[in-house]
Amino acid sequence: MTRMMHFSRRRRGWAGLLGAAALAAVTGAGCSETVRTGQSPAYIIIDRIEGSSGASNSEPFTGVLRSDVVTKGSVYEDNGRAALRLALKDVTNPTGPTTNNHITINRYRVEFRRTDGRNTPGVDVPYPFEGAVAVTVTDQTVQAVFSLVRVQAKLEPPLITLRGMGGSLVISTIADVTFFGKDQTGRDVTATGSIGVNFADWADPN
Repeated sequence: MTRMMHFSRRRRGWAGLLGAAALAAVTGAGCSETVRTGQSPAYIIIDRIEGSSGASNSEPFTGVLRSDVVTKGSVYEDNGRAALRLALKDVTNPTGPTTNNHITINRYRVEFRRTDGRNTPGVDVPYPFEGAVAVTVTDQTVQAVFSLVRVQAKLEPPLITLRGMGGSLVISTIADVTFFGKDQTGRDVTATGSIGVNFADWADPN
């Protein structure tokens, strides 16, 4: 009887240890999933996204874009610029990224939203759109230039309704820019960054 009780306690002990190990494994997997997206061992870091108004060739790239809906009777596209680099998900890798880890971006998507929750495209904010961009991201920072506000957006609601209003009426938005690409082994990689875009009939440059 004593031997049976001893054996039972050992079984319960092993069961407890296995249960704790299983719980730790599940917990660890859940934590790691929060920092992993896709199957590529590399991911994209967006250091910054900036915008430049097309109203003037001399407009610098800034962290908030003032988009002019009409400039001297014409409309101009506004460009965006992103500073990108890659990193490995396995921070213990002693060799660092290889050429297989380089990520080639081939397209992007821009979606506009407002913080007041009024986000109907064509009514409250410009329509989302996708565009092509070709840049290969390595562990050294590279820049990607792309169309942030298309000409078409300034020719349709809600931006066209801002004409003639000066700075008395402004639509303040956040543009979420998602980049889509693949590493050199064909595995998908995406990354999203944001920039503030304020639309109005700003004063025309001289």
